[in-house]
Amino acid sequence: MQSTLMLVLSFVLFAIKAFALVDALARPAPNYLAANKQTKNLWLIILGLTLAAHILTFSPLGLLNLAGTVAALVYLADARPALRAVAPPRTPRR
Repeated sequence: MQSTLMLVLSFVLFAIKAFALVDALARPAPNYLAANKQTKNLWLIILGLTLAAHILTFSPLGLLNLAGTVAALVYLADARPALRAVAPPRTPRR
């Protein structure tokens, strides 16, 4: 039971980090400066490294994964709403 819970928790935290990274990729770089947030490149580095650390360790309670989860949650709770207020994400042209 406990190992199943840890596996589910690990997948949920992975999904949060992956969503934050994909969302950061979808936002235009000038919007980060317009929203007075860190640069797009910095967010991509932070979120990319946290996702890579999660893939390598896959332990939801490890120090790197907890720090990565905090970084992803900061992006989702602080930067994402400010970026959405500046402009919606780009959509691919068909």
